[in-house]
Amino acid sequence: MRIAVLDDYLNVAKGLADWGSLKAEVTFFNEFIQPEKMASTLAPFEVVVAMRERSAFPGELIEALTNLKLLVTTGMRNNSIDMDACRKRGVVVSGSPGDPLSTGATAELSWALLLALFKQIPKEDANMRRGLWQTSMPPTIQGKRLGLLGVGNLGGKVGRVGKAFGMDVVAWSPNLTAERAAEAGVTLVSKEELFKTSDAISIHLVLSERTRGIVDAACIQSMKPTAYLVNTSRAGLVDLVALKKALEQGTIGGAGIDVYESEPVVANDPWRNVPRTVLTPHLGYATPENFAVFYKNVVANIQAFAAGAPTRVLT
Repeated sequence: MRIAVLDDYLNVAKGLADWGSLKAEVTFFNEFIQPEKMASTLAPFEVVVAMRERSAFPGELIEALTNLKLLVTTGMRNNSIDMDACRKRGVVVSGSPGDPLSTGATAELSWALLLALFKQIPKEDANMRRGLWQTSMPPTIQGKRLGLLGVGNLGGKVGRVGKAFGMDVVAWSPNLTAERAAEAGVTLVSKEELFKTSDAISIHLVLSERTRGIVDAACIQSMKPTAYLVNTSRAGLVDLVALKKALEQGTIGGAGIDVYESEPVVANDPWRNVPRTVLTPHLGYATPENFAVFYKNVVANIQAFAAGAPTRVLT
C-alpha cells in the first residue's frame, strides 16, 4: 500500500504516529502541492491523508486519481472534498478527530488577536526595537462591547473570556434564539446592531452556501471607526474586498486574520501589506496536542480500512 501524507508544513507527522505499523510505503509531503500538479503527484497512491482543508479534492481530481481507494481527512468535516465524486468512484472518505481539549485553541487565538489589536502590541513591539517609546495609547477592554457572530462551542468560549474582562457581550447568528444566547451568557441582538455598536467582533460560524459572504460590505461600512474584526473561522464568510478597502482607508480600527481565501498565502499576496492588521498563518487548530491525536487516528483509520472494516466513514 502506498500512502501520501499531505501538507505536513512543519515536518511533524512522521514522529506523531506509528506509521511503521501499517507496513506500507508512506511519503510525507512538507510543501504545498499546487492544484495543477496534484493529479500527477498523487497518481501512484492508494491512500491519501489530507490535513483539514489545506488541499482541495474537487471532482475532476478524484476522477483522475484512479488508484485512490481511501481518502483520510483530519477532522470530521472537510468541505474541500467532493463527496459525491468519491461516492461515485467508490473512494472511501474517513475522518479523524483531534484532541478534545484542543477545541479551545481557536478561541485562544481569537483572544490573542483581539488583545494584540486592542493593546497595539505588534506596533509597540516594532517601535521599541526601533528605539521609540510609547507611540500609542491602548484603550481598556473592560466596559467595551464584544460582538460574537456565532455562539457555538468556540464563540461561547470567546464570550466567556470577554465576560471575565468585564465586557458587554452580544451575539447574532442566523438561527440564534434569545434562549440559546442566554444559556451562553450573552445577549441576542440584531445583525445590524451587532455591527454598529460593537467595539470588537469575532467570527465563529461554519462556512456554507448560506453563510458565505455573511459579513458583507454593508456590515463593514456600519462598524465603528475604532472597532476591530477578528476572523479565525473561514475567509469566505467575509467580503474581503470591502474589508481590505476599510482597512486601507482607516474606516475601521483594524482586523485580526487567521484564515485566507487561498492558503498557504503566497509571499507577494497583497494581504501581507494591508495596514491595521495582525496576521497569523491559520494557527487556530495547529497545536501539537491536536496534531498528535489527528495522526494517531489517521493510522487507526488506515488499519481499519486495510482490515476490510473502514471506520469513521464520512461518505
